[in-house]
Amino acid sequence: MFVDYYYVLEIDEGATLDEIKIAFRKQAIKWHPDRNPGKDTTVKMQLINEAYLILKDTEARDRFDKEYQRFKAYRETKESEKKHAEPQKEQQEKKEHPKPQEPEPKFEYEEYSVKDDILGKWMANAKRQAVDLAKQTIKDFGSMVAVGVTEGAKAAGQTLLIQIGLGVGFLILFGLYESCN
Repeated sequence: MFVDYYYVLEIDEGATLDEIKIAFRKQAIKWHPDRNPGKDTTVKMQLINEAYLILKDTEARDRFDKEYQRFKAYRETKESEKKHAEPQKEQQEKKEHPKPQEPEPKFEYEEYSVKDDILGKWMANAKRQAVDLAKQTIKDFGSMVAVGVTEGAKAAGQTLLIQIGLGVGFLILFGLYESCN
């Protein structure tokens, strides 16, 4: 399987390292779970992290770029074959049926296998690291929530004790005032 990391980060092939970092941050903010309540953005965040891990590393990116050129050539060949395969059938279908809505662009291609074994291993490793990062983020978030709830409960308890103390103090003062009158 091949993943178009440039598409994932929404950048051009010629992007600089700074542009890659900016695109990574932009996508991470855009797809962060806090910004997408009710949506499971885990897979998208993993892909963003995976793309960044490969494209920020000079050697990995060089290998990816070479593979990317082979991938594009493969896609062009497939598109060309598809256009020439059954032109009469397609023309007949166009007459009979209106053009369907364009499918959403893809960034993962099951039909293409990475030819560079080292890059393939690095991509698999980047995927594992991205999954581990997502798991760690979820774990850290859970810990932060637990600490927040504990600290919030402590603060609420302290506030309640202060309010009770003030209430008792006012009752005593009111009682003394009433007894003096």
